[in-house]
Amino acid sequence: MEYETRTTVTETHVQTDLRWDPNYVKTIPGILKLSAIILNLIGFICVMSAASYYRESATGEWFTFVCMTGFWVTSALLLMYLFHVIEKFHVIPWLMIEFGFCALWAFFYMTAAAAAAAKGSLSSGLAAASFFGFVSMLVYGYDTYLKFQGWRAGQLAQGERKVTNTAKSQVTSPTPGF
Repeated sequence: MEYETRTTVTETHVQTDLRWDPNYVKTIPGILKLSAIILNLIGFICVMSAASYYRESATGEWFTFVCMTGFWVTSALLLMYLFHVIEKFHVIPWLMIEFGFCALWAFFYMTAAAAAAAKGSLSSGLAAASFFGFVSMLVYGYDTYLKFQGWRAGQLAQGERKVTNTAKSQVTSPTPGF
């Protein structure tokens, strides 16, 4: 007779008080968010420096929308991490929400940067914007990868989740017959 007992213990450690924690910007996700915010602003400035004809074209307006929406959403997320709002509301699937946003914005930046690159020979502002758009696409794409890996590993967006697996086996052999 053989039997095995498996026990899985999951512990979630979060602090639900709001507090300022500037150390978040020293982590890889914090650096990526800060980089995305800066790249969003630089891309926006580049498009705004283009001639009004190009700035007011569909390409310029699309690039402006992508930059400014990315700027505001990423800034809001960064502030929520800095003040531990994400940890306070840890039951919300933040990693999946950020995964969706980052994946969508990587795609949006790919389309906006490609459109700006197509007209880049006509306007130096659009050419510069396309460069920063492609860099932004890479930043959002890498953040998408990190969020997906965290979600698959069962991590929390902020706070700690500890999973402990224990296995207990007992093997009894039949009594030999004489």
